[in-house]
Amino acid sequence: MTEFETLTFAESGPVTSIVLNRPDAANGMNDTLTRELAVAAALCDTESTKVVTITGAGRFFCAGGDLKAMSAAPNPGAFVKGIADDLHRALSTFARMDAVVIVSVNGTAAGAGFSLAATGDLALAAESAKFTMAYTKAGLSPDGSSSYYLPRLIGLRRTQELMLTNRTLTAAEALDWGLLTEVVPDADLAGRTEDLATQMAATSRTSNGTVKRLLLGTYRTGLEEQMELESQYIRDSARSADGQEGIAAFVGKRPPVFG
Repeated sequence: MTEFETLTFAESGPVTSIVLNRPDAANGMNDTLTRELAVAAALCDTESTKVVTITGAGRFFCAGGDLKAMSAAPNPGAFVKGIADDLHRALSTFARMDAVVIVSVNGTAAGAGFSLAATGDLALAAESAKFTMAYTKAGLSPDGSSSYYLPRLIGLRRTQELMLTNRTLTAAEALDWGLLTEVVPDADLAGRTEDLATQMAATSRTSNGTVKRLLLGTYRTGLEEQMELESQYIRDSARSADGQEGIAAFVGKRPPVFG
């Protein structure tokens, strides 16, 4: 188990668990948390990691940037830019690793917390969770990749509403809008997250990584280019150890055992 100041990081076989751990500050993102999150993301980007889960300690998932820390900084602009840069480095690593990232929203996700929630490959939330952008309430603008992911997940018009009016969504509304994979009772969230992580840990890391790469590129490529990428990737998949095992298991009518 790797020790951090503002988050917990634990590895259990192919599953790594990250918990934002500033409960007294609503897990707000200060310079230490985002720097440590970038380090934690890099530690997850290994061949042995197949699943990463991210949740928060206490009542909040993450209330966004730590405005108290920002107000105390001698140069607020440089301070906030540093926080955003570290957060973005973490999110880029999560997006481009082969491991499936499961975000488990245990409470309010605001600002950068909302942005982080939107980046999960799979996103679970407790019934009591709430989602709000909140950036413009503080005279700030969105970060944490939300201007990339939200239009793709829910469309431009709904993104405009969230970012400009700071509307708060319930977990049920977030599910209906397409922000979440699943909503579960509060008491069941940790168990459901663990079950889903176990399920995904039995799948093919290389196949999952290919899915992530294809989907990241789908909005910037044309039809023929995307299909050519699919052809190349499925060729490489068929050559891989996981591909060989998956095909053999199907032919042999047995469950696959992926590395």
